[in-house]
Amino acid sequence: MKNLPAFLRKLKILPRWVIVLIDSGFIVFSTLTGYLLRFNFSTAELINNHFYFGIAIYGTCGFLAIIATGSYKGIIRYTGIQDGVRIFFMLVLNASLVSAINLLTYVSSGNFIIPFSVIFISLLSSFLFLFNYRLLVKYIFAYYRNAIIKKSRVLIFGAGQTGIITRHVIESTPRMQIVGFLEDNPNKIGKVLDGSKIYDGRGDSLDHCFDELNIDELVITVRDISLERKNEMVDACIRNHVKVRTVPPVEKWVGGELSINQIREVNIEELLGRETIQLNNISIASNLKGKRVCITGAAGSIGSELVRQVAAYGPERIILIDQAESPLYEIEREIKVKFTGRVIPYLADITNRARISAIFEENKPEIIYHAAAYKHVPLMEGNPSEAIHCNILGTKNLADLAIEFRIKKFVMISTDKAVNPTNVMGCSKRIAEVYVQALNEKLRLAGNHSTAFVTTRFGNVLGSNGSVIPLFKKQIQDGGPVTVTHPEVTRFFMTIPEACQLVLEAGTMGKGGEIFIFDMGKPVKISDLAKKMILLSGMQPGKDIEIVFTGLREGEKLYEELLNKSEDTIQTHHEKILIGKVEPHSYEEINRYIELFFDLVNDKNELKMVALMKELIPDFRSNYSRYEVLDKE
Repeated sequence: MKNLPAFLRKLKILPRWVIVLIDSGFIVFSTLTGYLLRFNFSTAELINNHFYFGIAIYGTCGFLAIIATGSYKGIIRYTGIQDGVRIFFMLVLNASLVSAINLLTYVSSGNFIIPFSVIFISLLSSFLFLFNYRLLVKYIFAYYRNAIIKKSRVLIFGAGQTGIITRHVIESTPRMQIVGFLEDNPNKIGKVLDGSKIYDGRGDSLDHCFDELNIDELVITVRDISLERKNEMVDACIRNHVKVRTVPPVEKWVGGELSINQIREVNIEELLGRETIQLNNISIASNLKGKRVCITGAAGSIGSELVRQVAAYGPERIILIDQAESPLYEIEREIKVKFTGRVIPYLADITNRARISAIFEENKPEIIYHAAAYKHVPLMEGNPSEAIHCNILGTKNLADLAIEFRIKKFVMISTDKAVNPTNVMGCSKRIAEVYVQALNEKLRLAGNHSTAFVTTRFGNVLGSNGSVIPLFKKQIQDGGPVTVTHPEVTRFFMTIPEACQLVLEAGTMGKGGEIFIFDMGKPVKISDLAKKMILLSGMQPGKDIEIVFTGLREGEKLYEELLNKSEDTIQTHHEKILIGKVEPHSYEEINRYIELFFDLVNDKNELKMVALMKELIPDFRSNYSRYEVLDKE
């Protein structure tokens, strides 16, 4: 029996002539069965009625009917209803041919060569034999096919209603076998749920459980599991080479039902994020409800999420500004489905003052979230004029127009790369920070409180366009290698929704002139991130996927900072948001420099542009860049 599955695997589809012979044999046997039943198994009666002639005629007609109808053409291991219908028609044709011969014989000799009762019995028994032997072969193949498939041994974390539903969904696939449930609740551990034992998922018991039960996969069904606990479980799975997957929230089940395709692998973003942020929704709603809100860079990673979150608070209209045509169309279409207010998209460049002025004139925005910027460090290092044009001069355009049109609040989104900048992009954002702060201070001293300028500063966001995580995912899908710039490089990470939530909170609490700094948590080592992503994909770093260190890129830091050494922070009412105490700049001084940038932006002398940036921001020290020569002068 042990060799039977191997034999079935090697067994090829039978030639059609073999099927014809087998079917003909069953028809002959069915005819004999008909004679035996008709004459009560009496041998003398069979001989007296010349049964061998009847069997020969029925068998010959059966052979002809098989050929005529093509009932032999189906692949037996895949027999279905259509094959049964074809067999039935073949047998009816067979019985019709025999009946015709029977009638002709009666007309010529006055005797029936085959009793009609035998024909009727043969018809029924032939159908039962021919169809059922096919179904039997199909069943045997299916049984052993499933027997030789290696089933993944699965544990479900969460012995609740969702866990039970997940078990039933998983059991519907032949490739997975539920071994039991895991629980942290001591009141459930050791009991039996839906026929499966509930095991202890706490501490070292988890590793012991994986090893003893030979587990291949863990499915997490608990929705309110803490981030720390989820990371513990994923780390245990990685140690024991167990694949980990998760079930989406009930409200995301398609048609209210869970399917096997919805049980997905854990994303690295779910492990790098943090616990849910508690927002002052009442305060944010009062700041946004019924207002005219403008979002620049509305089609980008941060901008599009800001659009989604702002829309939830019921503004009167949302003005979308971006120069990326297709993404702008996509976010407009998405928001119009859910948002009852007006959504007005503008394909515009923030450096075009006349165009932005016309947009403000038409819509009279009350709040601006300024997310438009060039952000890619190596690209801006090679194109400093574009960084200056967009990040500095574009911001100046918007800020100056915000005062002209008496826009109540201007919230600028900055980056941790603006702190002790080592690249053109970071320095351009720092100059933009300095300008809006100096402008706010100028207004305050003049007693003009029409516009409040607020800056928010945070690190890398997970999954944003061009960020490291989508790049690593693509490289892993392509079979590697995964490229990391340096073994020791670290970065702060925050999810896009979390970053935007904090932007809205900071924008609401800001009175003007503040630089709000977000608590980014602990920095993440990029090489460790790459290893974890490879392991989560079910492969081994260095074995299945290589990690290649390419060297730091132009302007890149080993680690990011959220504060300059000379800066300090003040706590706010929100534990995740701090106010940075930064060195103030004179508006006249910063404006004089920016006027010089206007003159230099079209100049092909890039060294002159970067030198001016370094003069304005003395902390700007180039790193792994051709502009390092300017630091030595």
